[in-house]
Amino acid sequence: MAGFAGCETVSDLWRNIGGGSQEPDAELGGAIAEYVSEVSKARPGILLGISVTAAGSPAFDSRTYLVDSMGNILMPLVGQVQCRGLSLIELSNKLTDLYKEYYQEPQVTAVFAYEPNKGMLSPYGDVKVLGEVQRPGPVDMPSTQDLTVMRALQLAGGTTPYADNRRVQVSHCDKNGKISKTKVDLVKIGRDGLAHKDIKLSAGDVVWVPMSPY
Repeated sequence: MAGFAGCETVSDLWRNIGGGSQEPDAELGGAIAEYVSEVSKARPGILLGISVTAAGSPAFDSRTYLVDSMGNILMPLVGQVQCRGLSLIELSNKLTDLYKEYYQEPQVTAVFAYEPNKGMLSPYGDVKVLGEVQRPGPVDMPSTQDLTVMRALQLAGGTTPYADNRRVQVSHCDKNGKISKTKVDLVKIGRDGLAHKDIKLSAGDVVWVPMSPY
């Protein structure tokens, strides 16, 4: 799993937002904002595409490798290779050094073998979109890391007729484990064209759409 810093409990989170006892923990889906330290790096559950060439010719066919629960991949000839927490460039360099024992001038290329909307674990992380949305749950971050609140809600099927679109809450956990909370008024953003108020999300954030009191 990705590395996380410790953060507040769900009940503390809602009290700090100002909900008091009006919103029980269950309505938050049990999710809390998390700091994700391994975005765009190899970690358990990530699928990698790796090709190896030697002196300009393929050493063996390009294949896909699933990072196991221990952070390893099983490669031809060199066996298990620990890759958790490595960037694609770092992994390519590590494998290139290992294959020098077997090939002349080896070159290794590693990529994320990720396809959106295929149920695969995203190497770029995800955000949790909960509350009054059509499809509550995780929404994958794109490789560009430019996911905004409104885009995340669109990917979650949009808000329900019962949503309070003026009080959408975004929870973010920094690397020190401190949670910050931001209110987003979707109505004002749309009505007044305030695109800069549509905040950019980070992997591990939680977007909570409350029920309208009316």
